[in-house]
Amino acid sequence: MIPKSTDPHYRQWLGELKQTIQGAQQRAALAVNQQLLQLYWQLGRSILQQQQAQGWGAKVIEQLAQDLKQAFPQMKGFSRANLMYMRAFAEAWPDFDSNAIVQQAVGQLPWGHNLVLLGKVKETEQRIQYARQAQLNGWSRSVLVHQIESGLLERQGALSNNFSATLHKAGSDLAQQTFKDPYLFDFLNLSDEAQERELENALTRHISQFLLELGAGFAYVGKQVHVEVGEQDFYLDLLFYHLKLRCYVVVELKTGDFKPEYAGKMSFYLTAIDRQMKTEQDNPTIGLLLCKTRNKVIAEYALSDNSKPIGIAEYQLSQALPADLEENLPSIERIEAEFANDLGDGDE
Repeated sequence: MIPKSTDPHYRQWLGELKQTIQGAQQRAALAVNQQLLQLYWQLGRSILQQQQAQGWGAKVIEQLAQDLKQAFPQMKGFSRANLMYMRAFAEAWPDFDSNAIVQQAVGQLPWGHNLVLLGKVKETEQRIQYARQAQLNGWSRSVLVHQIESGLLERQGALSNNFSATLHKAGSDLAQQTFKDPYLFDFLNLSDEAQERELENALTRHISQFLLELGAGFAYVGKQVHVEVGEQDFYLDLLFYHLKLRCYVVVELKTGDFKPEYAGKMSFYLTAIDRQMKTEQDNPTIGLLLCKTRNKVIAEYALSDNSKPIGIAEYQLSQALPADLEENLPSIERIEAEFANDLGDGDE
């Protein structure tokens, strides 16, 4: 007997087989990528060693590129520029073959992602942190570029908050790293004079970019979410659920300076969500106040005796990186030129 394609048991079995095949494909692709990176690292290390031992300059890489392409005409990746990248890769990770931390982060990213890390991030530890987040969150190359250029690591955990006093240790640490300050809304194309409802509507119209800026784990629930307390109606600007924190997150938008009374009203909203929407499986609801500006001392005072977990951060409608940070973040178009210039020193 041949089962029909609509047979429930057959469809379930087919779905399980598809998952098995997709899993095998992913593992195979990852294995191929790891082998490619290992090869590129070995070639780069050999170039470094021979240049140091023989005193050769960068012109030897051009000769090597010609000879390797002639020897392996069916293989790609032996251009002069790519050999330079291999050399830079080996120089950046001298213990790539033996360092488990580097293997788990950098070794699982595609070659193009690694070129972004080499060209845009100068500090080794920051490269590892960005590599971990790219691998964990499945960032594309363009998303990785965006996160680096927006100074993600510098912004994570920088907001004013009372998480350590209102959440258990593990939840407090995770919440601290989940939220950031400032949030960059440069994708909205709004003026600094935008009103709160205008900002809210723009964010929900661009929900994909907004979720990207919020970070991994946020699921959008709704805007102007209605809650009724004491036979009165209240409306929350934005409501999310965070999959890792396992809690609701209330986001309130303020287009002016932070005021202490905002924390009190947020506390009221959090109580309402905890009592009306939170289940036994959920952790306490967290509040995020996004203000145009905020005085850190005032924010600290406002949160010091508040029993609800609240974070206060600024938002920017246009990206404004510090000058010293911008100098350390060359554009993607400059990567090859920088490597070529660095490796060209000492040509013979």
